[in-house]
Amino acid sequence: MHPTTPSPAPAPRGVALLFPGQGAQQPLMAVGLYHGHPPFRRLVDEVFEVWGAEGAALRADWLSGSPAANPDGVSRAQPLLFAVDWALGRLVLDWGVRPAALLGHSVGEVAAATLAGVFTLEEAAALMADRVAHIESAPAGGMLAVQATAAEMTPYLHDDVVVGAVNAPRQVVLAGSEAPLAVSEARLRAAGFTCRRTRALSPFHSPALAPAALAALPALSRLPLRAPRLPLHSAYTPGPLTPAQAADPRFWAGQPAAPVLFGPALDALLGTGELLLLEAGPGQGLTALAKRHPAVGAGGSAAQGLLPARARGDATDLRTLRTAVERLLAGGWLAHDPLPAPAGTVRTRPSTQPEAHQPASRQDCERDRPGPVTGPRRL
Repeated sequence: MHPTTPSPAPAPRGVALLFPGQGAQQPLMAVGLYHGHPPFRRLVDEVFEVWGAEGAALRADWLSGSPAANPDGVSRAQPLLFAVDWALGRLVLDWGVRPAALLGHSVGEVAAATLAGVFTLEEAAALMADRVAHIESAPAGGMLAVQATAAEMTPYLHDDVVVGAVNAPRQVVLAGSEAPLAVSEARLRAAGFTCRRTRALSPFHSPALAPAALAALPALSRLPLRAPRLPLHSAYTPGPLTPAQAADPRFWAGQPAAPVLFGPALDALLGTGELLLLEAGPGQGLTALAKRHPAVGAGGSAAQGLLPARARGDATDLRTLRTAVERLLAGGWLAHDPLPAPAGTVRTRPSTQPEAHQPASRQDCERDRPGPVTGPRRL
């Protein structure tokens, strides 16, 4: 008899990073991690420093626990979401994880694109400051999450109310100016639909925001937009972002008014193979969406948040991050534990730990060379 050839060990799954957008913000989001994990604090501070004095004021308001400004307003939610998303994603890359894909939702796509090298951090900060300034001048509006299909929403769309996001087959978000959106909401509730307002005070992803969004085009046209150096998926196309799309200023300028197709983008991403999806941002909204996806429900893929579902500004942040690290260690995606050992424990590593994948350095993705935008950027 010939000896049986042993079956090769299964290859580790790929890791994909998901970046949440408007509506995911919470008071005290990532504050516990900022105080408890110096590497994360340094990365977040790197973003605030680019914004100069206004970045310092934003940081102080965020950390206070009693923000003076409405945390759901565009001048707070958008820059803070970008800062937390980018810092968490950069933290994972600095650990040595090379992701199979990056996928962002709304402003999360800007954070993903920055990590992939389309923008430098300074350029992205300038884009965020310019975007916020224009959107603040737009008419008031909002977004309404509805448990329904996009087709079922057709009778309730009027004026500038549109389907602003498709997050799952039966989870959509309507968006528009305040008065017509309120009419749609009343009609939907009367018809028995389950719906709730999201944390948005502007009509994101609706035509009402188009003039403000396109006002950012001149500034974007001056940036040397680059092809992504890490696999970047878009929730607007939806699917892998091509070099031509990444280099198109109109693509980026129009995003605040364009519909987000996160559900179809997640379908395309999970169609590439088994993945561990890590949500690099506040809350676990994208994690919850992913866990309801058939590819995750069947057990081939998995989803994990890097921050807790509900922000408390305490050690829960670091404990949640540790859970994700342990999952990465078990899958062979980390060569060593990057977090401090919990009090009272002795760190050990099994001798059979598979070799971690090649790390993604800043040279692989973000370019540290100075861009054409210099100096602090006003928010």
